[in-house]
Amino acid sequence: MKRFWLLFSQSVTVLLAAYFVVATLHPEWLGKMIPGRGVVAVIEAPAVNSSERVTRSLSTAAKKAAPAVVSINTSKLAETNPNSEDPWFKFFFGDQGGQPQTSLGSGVIVSSSGYILTNNHVVEGADEIEVVLDDGRHAQAKVIGTDPDTDLAVLKIDLDHLPVIVLGNSNALQVGDQVLAIGNPFGVGQTVTGGIVSALGRNHLGINTFENFIQTDAAINPGNSGGALVDINGNLMGINTAIYSRSGGSMGIGFAIPVSTARQVLDSIVKDGRVTRGWIGVEPNNLSPELAQTFGLQMPKDGSGDAPAGVIITGVLQNGPAAQAGMRPGDVIVSVAGKPIGNVGELLTSVSALKPGVPVKFTLLRQRVQVDIDVTPGLRPKPPPTDR
Repeated sequence: MKRFWLLFSQSVTVLLAAYFVVATLHPEWLGKMIPGRGVVAVIEAPAVNSSERVTRSLSTAAKKAAPAVVSINTSKLAETNPNSEDPWFKFFFGDQGGQPQTSLGSGVIVSSSGYILTNNHVVEGADEIEVVLDDGRHAQAKVIGTDPDTDLAVLKIDLDHLPVIVLGNSNALQVGDQVLAIGNPFGVGQTVTGGIVSALGRNHLGINTFENFIQTDAAINPGNSGGALVDINGNLMGINTAIYSRSGGSMGIGFAIPVSTARQVLDSIVKDGRVTRGWIGVEPNNLSPELAQTFGLQMPKDGSGDAPAGVIITGVLQNGPAAQAGMRPGDVIVSVAGKPIGNVGELLTSVSALKPGVPVKFTLLRQRVQVDIDVTPGLRPKPPPTDR
């Protein structure tokens, strides 16, 4: 009996010693041996070495794109009263000489020749435009052309060894893709913010005449206008242009002009000095059942339900191209140059693509009768400035 007790005590001593050694050197082993004790059950990400971490980080995209994003400082001479130099005027009203108005924005270098894409509202009415590069260089910029309909402008600077951004394919973007917004918000200096593509093809916002915005939740603030929206590879996807905000700052709803649109505007302005679009001088509206009833129309169906097909004309500009061709209020445009028209956006796009001065066939429905007329588009006039 004494022998067995001695053997038991020695075994317990050895086990206790082993327990303390394991608890000291490898406590995680105890958690595996005793379920529910010692450690918390978590799912850990696999270890990532330094090279893989750089690849997965968005810092690579930022480093690639950021040097081509510039700050734009504009100034506009203050308006003076024509009587400001009159001594009696100064006696009663004081010195009316005002300070120049200054504003901030951003831009993107898209060519080694010095061409810069930005927003029209950033440079509109400016007397002087200064571009500040990320490397600290400064240059005076010249406006090559503007396109108020898309709120885009093209500037040019004369500097050597310019960093150039790579133009991506905005048509390949999908909702949920990661993007970065790069610009100079509030003049604090170049800033990079991140988010995702929240929506594509946003329109009917009342911001531009032609709208096809990329919506993102990447923070965009005043001063970011004209800056770059890039993908995870650092390629340009859009030009940041507007935000929805009740406070003046970012609320997670920002809009960028797709690079596909910006490229077309860039090419037209560099080649011709302006963007040429067709115009016929009408006020179009989507043909709702209410409008159809108002104009006494019984519309054929387009096979997609009960929605009428076509765009109804509710107003025609006197002596405009459409009026000269015989178009009337109440006419319904169903096709332009053989292309079916289903809504106002499609009509604007089709008409803007027409060459001014070249007649085009418009197919109308007039009092339930199909009518074909030839309309000779004019040059689309510039829209008035928009409060953004």
